[in-house]
Amino acid sequence: MATETTSVPVLTADDLLKDWQRNRRLTRRTIEAFPEDQLFQFSIGGMRPFAEMASELIGMTAPVVEGVSTGRWEEYKAAKPATKTELLRDWDAQTVELDAKFPQIPPARFSEVDKVFDQWEMPGIATIQYAIENEIHHRGQAYVYLRALGIEPPSFWKRD
Repeated sequence: MATETTSVPVLTADDLLKDWQRNRRLTRRTIEAFPEDQLFQFSIGGMRPFAEMASELIGMTAPVVEGVSTGRWEEYKAAKPATKTELLRDWDAQTVELDAKFPQIPPARFSEVDKVFDQWEMPGIATIQYAIENEIHHRGQAYVYLRALGIEPPSFWKRD
């Protein structure tokens, strides 16, 4: 049996940005749920404290958008936050930057393949999906931490 396929866009670039920002809002609420000391110290099974994971996510957001947009892959250089307030400030700054820079990605760059941070070769869309999936993965780890601390994590389906 022959199967006919048609090209149907499932997500527009605008939809993708909105989805990423919904995930970021949920991750921000997850950061907020942690007691200050546990955010930077609590760990299970050799995993990093969630503040370190969140700092990694902060270090990926703007550089991924810049790299997909321009083909220049530069590491994020900033001091790691030492308090929850600083972490949330950096998170919010990246959110503003994401909203400003994402719409500037030329459409062709979503399908162009780059060597991302001199590590992985993939098209721009896959790089963005990786950044979103990495955030979801680390947020899942944070949910385990929060539950171990006796704290109910934010409802994962509430992203706005």
